[in-house]
Amino acid sequence: MNEILRHTAAIAEPFTNGMTGILIMPSFVSKVPFYYIALVLAVLAILSVQLISYSRWGYYFISIREDQEAAESLGIDTHHYKMIALGVAAFLTGIAGAFYMNYMGFIDPDVVFSLHGISIMAILVGIVGGVGTIYGPVVGAFVMVAVQELFRSGFFGLLQVLAEMSESPLIAELAELVTKLHVLGFGLLVIVVILVLPNGIVGDWSKIQRGLRHLKPGAERTSPWPTSR
Repeated sequence: MNEILRHTAAIAEPFTNGMTGILIMPSFVSKVPFYYIALVLAVLAILSVQLISYSRWGYYFISIREDQEAAESLGIDTHHYKMIALGVAAFLTGIAGAFYMNYMGFIDPDVVFSLHGISIMAILVGIVGGVGTIYGPVVGAFVMVAVQELFRSGFFGLLQVLAEMSESPLIAELAELVTKLHVLGFGLLVIVVILVLPNGIVGDWSKIQRGLRHLKPGAERTSPWPTSR
């Protein structure tokens, strides 16, 4: 579907300008107003999802997720409510896309439908934070952005400082290489989360707490992770 929409947007030049894209002047010169607008939008999105989760719609969504056939047997129109869930998700995503367009000032089909950029990042944020949780995407966003900036900045400039102090060309090359390895960092993080915390950080928070308690001095050295027999 992603590739179909990308090609459609590229062909529909009268509406999207095709691969030339759409260029606008951002509303603000400074990035500070964009920060506060994004913060407000994020808070409103979280509150909206939380409100929906504790409403009748939310209970229907959960019942459909857990057992669609059982939900249908109770008289829930599963197709209708899945379309509502899709509409809510599309609305929130559309608001974020409109903000992104205004912030960047440029957009084209490759930006919107890039599988290795925005699209995959949105999926990884949910996986790392915890799918099916309200605050999982928030935690996942903090973790993923922190990992991205850690690599892009060369461990916050530490490698660059070491290269300048030692005047070593090897460390300088290493610092330049690390700044391009954030995608590798994403992959390793996702692998670790899937193997150790399959429900994400928020979904498996109780497991993390048990692991931290076992690391305390004097605690019994037993593994908090499930073992197969």
